[in-house]
Amino acid sequence: MQFRRLRPWPLFTCLLSASLQFSCAMAQQAPEAEDESTVVYAASYFAQWEPFTVGDMLDRIPGITVARENGSGGSGSSNRRGLGLGGEQILINGRRITGKENEGGSQLSRIPANQVDRIEIIRGTSGDLDVRGGTQVINIVLLDVESRSSLAFEASMDQYHDGELKSGAKMSLSGQRGNFDYLLSASTTPQWEYRILHETSVLTDNTLNESIRRATTTDAQPLEVSSNLGYRFNASDLIHLNAQYQQTDAPQLIERATTGYQVTPSTHKLDFDNISSDADFWEIGGDYEHGFANGNRWKTLFIINRKQDQRLRNRFQVAATGDVNDLFLNTFNRYQERIARSSYSMKLTASQDLEFGLEGAQSILDSTLRLGVFTTMGPVSGDFGGLTPVTNTAASVEETRYEAFAVHNWQINNRMSLESTLIFEESQIAQSGDLSKKRDFDFVRPKLDYRFDITPSLQFRATVEKAISQLSFNDFTANSNEMDDDQNAVVGNPDIRQEQSWRYDVNLEYRFNNDSGVINTNLFYHDLDDVIDKIDVSTANTLQSANGNIGDGTRYGGSIDASLRLGMFDLPQILLTSRVNAQDSEVTDPFLGIDRRVPRSGRGGYRLGFRHDMNSRNINYGFDFNGTFTGGRKTYDIDKIEDFHTEDFIVAYMEVQGWGELTYRFEAANLNESERCRLRTRYVGGTLLTGTANEIEDACSHAGEKYTIRIRGTF
Repeated sequence: MQFRRLRPWPLFTCLLSASLQFSCAMAQQAPEAEDESTVVYAASYFAQWEPFTVGDMLDRIPGITVARENGSGGSGSSNRRGLGLGGEQILINGRRITGKENEGGSQLSRIPANQVDRIEIIRGTSGDLDVRGGTQVINIVLLDVESRSSLAFEASMDQYHDGELKSGAKMSLSGQRGNFDYLLSASTTPQWEYRILHETSVLTDNTLNESIRRATTTDAQPLEVSSNLGYRFNASDLIHLNAQYQQTDAPQLIERATTGYQVTPSTHKLDFDNISSDADFWEIGGDYEHGFANGNRWKTLFIINRKQDQRLRNRFQVAATGDVNDLFLNTFNRYQERIARSSYSMKLTASQDLEFGLEGAQSILDSTLRLGVFTTMGPVSGDFGGLTPVTNTAASVEETRYEAFAVHNWQINNRMSLESTLIFEESQIAQSGDLSKKRDFDFVRPKLDYRFDITPSLQFRATVEKAISQLSFNDFTANSNEMDDDQNAVVGNPDIRQEQSWRYDVNLEYRFNNDSGVINTNLFYHDLDDVIDKIDVSTANTLQSANGNIGDGTRYGGSIDASLRLGMFDLPQILLTSRVNAQDSEVTDPFLGIDRRVPRSGRGGYRLGFRHDMNSRNINYGFDFNGTFTGGRKTYDIDKIEDFHTEDFIVAYMEVQGWGELTYRFEAANLNESERCRLRTRYVGGTLLTGTANEIEDACSHAGEKYTIRIRGTF
């Protein structure tokens, strides 16, 4: 099927309130009966707002969050394997950027708005698309001219609640020279954080145990450079090459003041962690496409990347005679990935397409962990910070995966389509180092995606899919635990298996006339196999847990996304967006044998956004309000239960187009000093089932508000 582009509405005259001095607004024509699959926004639609980047353009489109979030409706990311299903749903010139990190979504803040010809919201399925499985796909179509060039820049200054000032900068150069197009960008963004935590510990007999005040200072400012290059040899052959490099140093200082109340007089202890953290990441991806005279096409692509990080934690006890180093924890992880994929797409009939091909991937994790503690009589080692060695592990995990796939697209009529996918996968996971183990897996992964345009404004979508999650290789090996000061490291589990699920999703989307808004509803049900959570891997002498498979479970829920222009109140330049999602889940806890929620599921959340564009004054302002429903975020470990809660988060902004044809933006984030809280119950003398509740830790932390000034311009 070929996507026919919709004709935009002509400019219409708006009757607006004189006191607000609104300018005229442009609206999108409702799709005609034969063209309801795609909604098109021409560049002229956005001219009234003078946007700076593609991201600014998308912010003005009602219902765009459904497309940007892939219409998941609260079902969450499945962390799917392979490049064919899920993942990036943003195309540039009809093509998916070949990359895992350097992908279409990362380009939205880099591409200047003056380089865009139109934006397409593709609501149907087609063999012409470079992505599969997306509820909606965003296609950014750039100007196709003999020569174009644009340089965009941004300078920023952040002020944090502790008074710290940090600057940042971004720059991108994009353009076209004949058959050659390019996008080069560089950025450095401050990620300073000064987080204050207060914790109170109470014993189960309600006596006060201790109180802790912890201050964590993180000073990070990643440097990132990327490039996206393309060249069209002729009408049939096209090649792209993409690259990205990111370097991050994130040193941390954690200072703790602990007061103990179980003795008289109370005790006071000071200690601090000096943490160095260095990470770098690079990725290279490319693709080549050849089109045949009969309309068929062959495409092949590759991705190579490497992420490497090293973290060294030294803890010191503050004493009158000098600081004493009592903990040394050094972790190193290097993750490498290599992917190649080749496919052939062909027309079967005027209404049917078929794509088939092969994908191969190799993923490798090399990790080490060295743990040393202070003892009075044990041997010491310079490789462990002059402390007594406790743990010295080295491991390598490698997965080799092959999949054969076929995707059949059938445009049943001008209102209905059905896309069928079948993937057969074989993989092998081999672990070496402290433990040698090799396992083989094979999966069959079908998917059906049905769409029915009931009317040009109302669309029904339904999908059924077998999904396989991507394992975290860190679960195989010993690693550090940064969430619990009383647990320095966690062990790995070489027997962990991929989580599987059957996923059933239905969506109903209604688009109001005259670009007035969008309402999208979603219901989902997921039947889960081999759910991953903590399991008991204790030895004869040590009580310990690791991530593993705890059995089968379910997850279900729904969501409503609404986006509305207030044209009915003569305020079409005000855009309201909202989302409410609710969900529940069930799995059997391996420690207590009770039914409880699947880990990391929660009960859902809500979001409200407000944007007002005052075009006549070249001003826009608004806010975003995000929150989660309280409860349902408990996690269960072998000897502790943790209950998490996060307060609402608010961001407000104002943007002015002013002197020097520059854009000045002011942002205020976390105005209400949103807190993250955790209630932890510890058990002693055994597991959750055999032990006794001993201590309850009530902790809340906040990073305070942040104020940002950004100045942006384009040459």
